[in-house]
Order: sequence, then structure tokens, then C-alpha cells
Amino acid sequence: MEIKSLNIGLPKTQMFRQEQYMTGIDKKPIQRGWLSKNGFENDGVANTDFHGGPDRAVCFYVFEHYKDWEQEFNCVLPFPSFGENITVSGMDEKNICIGDIFQIGEAVIQIIQGRIPCATISKHNNIDVFLQRIIETCRTGYFARVLKEGMIANDSKIILLNEHPLKVSVKFTIETFFHCLEEERIKKILQVNELAEAMRNKFSKRLLKLKI
Repeated sequence: MEIKSLNIGLPKTQMFRQEQYMTGIDKKPIQRGWLSKNGFENDGVANTDFHGGPDRAVCFYVFEHYKDWEQEFNCVLPFPSFGENITVSGMDEKNICIGDIFQIGEAVIQIIQGRIPCATISKHNNIDVFLQRIIETCRTGYFARVLKEGMIANDSKIILLNEHPLKVSVKFTIETFFHCLEEERIKKILQVNELAEAMRNKFSKRLLKLKI
């Protein structure tokens, strides 16, 4: 597990086919940054429905996915093409679980939900089907809350402090959310107390609908 790129950026106005929109996706690599309970210093989000807040303070995206996307779309994707704060290797959605705790530099974070991507990724990379393909493949990345604030450098070590005993992977939650909305899968996810509140509410509402 290692950091490939550490990234921050404040929301700004961008253009997409003569459409103007505000977004925080256009982040830039940095050497070091202070991570607080609400995210990195000098970092921000525009769409608070999908990003930001203490439960989504840090956004991760998987380095290994870059090569897959570049091959599929025959393009070069610079870091961080997905607006992530930390581009990380060795931490795929299949092997990272909700509730897992990691130390990164001075900070300690806990994985709390898979990312629910939005159309901004397609606009930012000028690939119309990007959002659709991310949802189909479940290569979404994930969010973390901050348990201990501190400085993180782009060469900081990542140390697993605690693996959650229920072992509900990020990929399992994303697959359930988008593709396998089954009662038993949702119940398994809701057993994880550390799940982000917003995501818990979404799953709880869907479970209620299944029971009606």
C-alpha cells in the first residue's frame, strides 16, 4: 500500500461544451498537506450531495484503475483525474472494507463508504460514458472519515491499524447499491456500525421498500 499522488484543490468554474459548472474535481498534486476532521487544508468540494463533510473528508481512488481506463479509452489520465485526495496503490475496492482503520503519516482515517460517482467525472475527462462505466465496473473509489488529524506527505507510509471483523468490502457495498439490491446483502451492510450515515439512510430506505 502506498501513496501515488496526494492532491488538493478548491472549487472553480469549468466549461464543458459551452456549459459552465462549478466543481472541486480539478485538484493538483502536492508534497504535503494538513488533514483535519473536515478534510485537507486548502481543499474543497462544490457538490455537497456527493462529497465533503466529516463522513467524506478524504476521497481515495485506486492507482491500478488508471491503467485499465487508459487502455479502454485509449487516453492518458493525469493524477488526479477523479478528483481524489489520495491516489493509492494496493488498496482495491475488493480488499478494503467498511470500518477498516489506517494510519497515513500523522493522521488516522477510517473507511466509511464507497464513492457514489456523478457526471462531473465524465465532463472533467471529456468521456461521455465514463460515469456509466465506473458504475458498471464498481471502480468508484471510496471515502474516509478522520479519526486523528495530522500532516500527510506524498511519501507517507500507509499502515493498517485495524481490519474490521465483519469484512464488508467497499466493492460489496457498491455492487449492492447499484446492481444487487437484495435484502440479505443490505442487512449485511447495515450491520457495520461504522458505515457513513448518509449511506446508511439510503440503504435503510431501500430495505424498507423491499419489505413493502
